[in-house]
Amino acid sequence: MTAEVAPHPSDAAPDPSDTPGPDTISVRLNGQRYQFDAPVGRTLAEVLRNDLGFTGTKVACGEGHCGACTVQVDGRPTLSCITLAHTVDGAEVTTIEGLRDHAMVDAFVRCDALQCGFCTPGQIVSATALVENNPEPSREEIRHAMAGNICRCGAYPKIEEAILTWRD
Repeated sequence: MTAEVAPHPSDAAPDPSDTPGPDTISVRLNGQRYQFDAPVGRTLAEVLRNDLGFTGTKVACGEGHCGACTVQVDGRPTLSCITLAHTVDGAEVTTIEGLRDHAMVDAFVRCDALQCGFCTPGQIVSATALVENNPEPSREEIRHAMAGNICRCGAYPKIEEAILTWRD
């Protein structure tokens, strides 16, 4: 008669449900840890909007030309419509939802720096990245930093005013 010895828990095969698969991505999103599956080729914008429900990030051109989809990845403005989700694995991602309490939001409202509002989330995300690195940017620095964000309504002077007065 032979006795069976139960394997030590550390010797047991890992539970496949506990092991991230090849398409599993982990990010810190708006201060919270998220883990999700995204096949190679899926954009960050698609994951944010369709999979995680962060619909504040807008997609307009889908080609990285307009800036409506801008989010911050590790504090840098990033066009989420052309950023593949798997490239942000391990990163800190901030969307407009994560900036809802930032003074820049109030500045945009106070200065009437929006019209249709479609570009506004991307504008605010870019503007907050600017002022985090340079709290008192000049007009020229604002124009340079915001050049990747198109406003089809032409609210540029008011956007500039909001950034100049964001701490008022």
